[in-house]
Amino acid sequence: MTKNFGLGVALITPFDAKGEVDYKALKLLVNRLIDCKTDYLVALGTTSEYATLSTKEKEKVLDTILETANNRKPVILGVGGYNTVEVVDEIKKVPAAVSTIMSVTPYYTKPSQTGLFIHFKEIALATDKPIILYNVPGRTSVNLTSETTLKLAHEFSNIAGIKEASGNFVQIMEIIRLKPATFQVISGDDAITLPLISTGVTGVISVIGNLYPQAFGNIVRLSLENKFNEAQKIQYQLLPIMTAIFEDGSPAGVKSAMSVLKYCEHFVRKPLATVNDQTAKKIKNLVELLNQFN
Repeated sequence: MTKNFGLGVALITPFDAKGEVDYKALKLLVNRLIDCKTDYLVALGTTSEYATLSTKEKEKVLDTILETANNRKPVILGVGGYNTVEVVDEIKKVPAAVSTIMSVTPYYTKPSQTGLFIHFKEIALATDKPIILYNVPGRTSVNLTSETTLKLAHEFSNIAGIKEASGNFVQIMEIIRLKPATFQVISGDDAITLPLISTGVTGVISVIGNLYPQAFGNIVRLSLENKFNEAQKIQYQLLPIMTAIFEDGSPAGVKSAMSVLKYCEHFVRKPLATVNDQTAKKIKNLVELLNQFN
């Protein structure tokens, strides 16, 4: 796994007005994030709308990210699903240039903790690459408990970390308390990353980082340096936009904000919908108020 703690950005997939992937905008995004000292890039995560991309589009999106990054920053790839056999097959085809695999808990099927352990065991045995578990019960309807996470972390050396988006501070702290020394616990929620770092979290895989990589990266960096007073000043400036971009669905919100700054268009793919007019106006006003971070 990348040794770079700090800010990882879950890349959006820009679309044009016809609904096609805007590869030019994607390249510009990757270059901007690298120029703003983002520590690593996360390709084909939830924020990428990967569920709406065809197999060929996923391959081209990943190729575009890898080619544009050109080894300047590590690229982590999201590979997950509710069919363990298919996920394992996908993982075996991951390009060598991908540094790490991030795999979300199976969704829809709602497996038991035993089922989750078996699922991630099969993934761990299928690759030598480091693996980041991804726990986001608000989307998957299943929680990877601290007990199961710790069992996986201690039994499989290539299970190197977890992106924790449960919002459960006690669960997250229990993982930090008992984890192997090299196991990373990464925030999956922008708004609470600062307080989570105070508990021992090593950074974040971020959505707002698509929009404000430098400012949000400073929050993360300062917090990791225990400069919480300085980090708080930026945190409270960005907090309204951090919450606003999730009010009417993600990644529709962050795309709406990015469209204000002409970084990409605001389009998303069905079944997602663009934010409503009221939310779009609110986001636009907030972005204009934060012009010092643009």
